Amino acid sequence: MHILSGFIDVFLHLDSHLNAVILAYGGWTYFFLFTIIFCETGLVVTPFLPGDSLLFASGALAASGSLELMTLYVLLNIAAVTGNILNYQIGNFVGPKVFHLERARFFKKEHLERTHRFYEKYGGFAIVLGRFMPIIRTFAPFLAGVGKMGHRKFLAYNLAGSGAWVSLFLLGGYFFGNIPVVKNHFTIVILAIIIVSMLPSAIAFLRRPGVKA
Repeated sequence: MHILSGFIDVFLHLDSHLNAVILAYGGWTYFFLFTIIFCETGLVVTPFLPGDSLLFASGALAASGSLELMTLYVLLNIAAVTGNILNYQIGNFVGPKVFHLERARFFKKEHLERTHRFYEKYGGFAIVLGRFMPIIRTFAPFLAGVGKMGHRKFLAYNLAGSGAWVSLFLLGGYFFGNIPVVKNHFTIVILAIIIVSMLPSAIAFLRRPGVKA
């Protein structure tokens, strides 16, 4: 319970915790931020890590002079792109092996074929828009790999989605994070970012057949 409450506290007070990291570790902060964004996008098992809110908080601290904006922009774009590539490659390698198991109950070959058809037709849409939805952005590149989405097509949409995502939240934090009303209510702003980011996924889930609102 203490771990959960501590995790929530870090999420809601990212600005103060991130500032403490900067004071304690200086330039290593860039490495920590790179690692978090890389893992959040690159590892299927870490969708719980902060993404949107971390970018926004980083941008706000860059505006205050604690971090260097262009260094952040370049490193976090690289983290987002390479994280997705890793996730895609994992799906590409693991997916077919799992779906071709003779006694697999949940992973059937027809599911693999359906995933392939979806990502060939709508894959670009899923990769770009999925960037802006927590949890989905972690699973979208993995499923693109499972569905054998073309490498070049995936890379193109990966670059576009990552650039748009980092630009929106990092620059949003840079230009708006230190406005007095935002700075004085930073926890509420972070919470709003999390809620708004989760809304599309929640709406899509509630609209599924058989789900009663």
